Amino acid sequence: MSTQEATLMGIAIAPKIMADMETREAVSVAVETGIDGDARGKKRGRQVTILFEDDWADAVAETGPAMDWTERRANLLVRGMRSPQEEGGVFTIGDVVLEVAMETDPCEIMEGKRPGLRQAMTPKWRGGVCCVVKSGGDLRLGDAVSYAPKA
Repeated sequence: MSTQEATLMGIAIAPKIMADMETREAVSVAVETGIDGDARGKKRGRQVTILFEDDWADAVAETGPAMDWTERRANLLVRGMRSPQEEGGVFTIGDVVLEVAMETDPCEIMEGKRPGLRQAMTPKWRGGVCCVVKSGGDLRLGDAVSYAPKA
């Protein structure tokens, strides 16, 4: 089984659906509720979303100047790896285990942020991945991130 190593560079939650994202230095994650304080944590197949720094940078660069990663409305920002572009793989961040359920499809909100951004996020799963929590625990900025493809 091959793995990739990377670093957790950002954590954000939406306390209410469609509320502005709020960044955190550390959070608790539970199997039943996702990230503590995040409104989407109970959503089936979409408890935690992960965005990959290089993928985001590529998409944004196609449409204009840099944008903060929280504009994507993802929960976690990972540096040092690209989107795995597959379902069923497993991320381990500290003692938290997340299984990729699906691609995070870019929505009309992205187009509202910048014309062309939704389309720029479409190739290579640049919009990130949606995960389900398999094992809860605590996350902190700077935590090592590893990924193992579906066996």
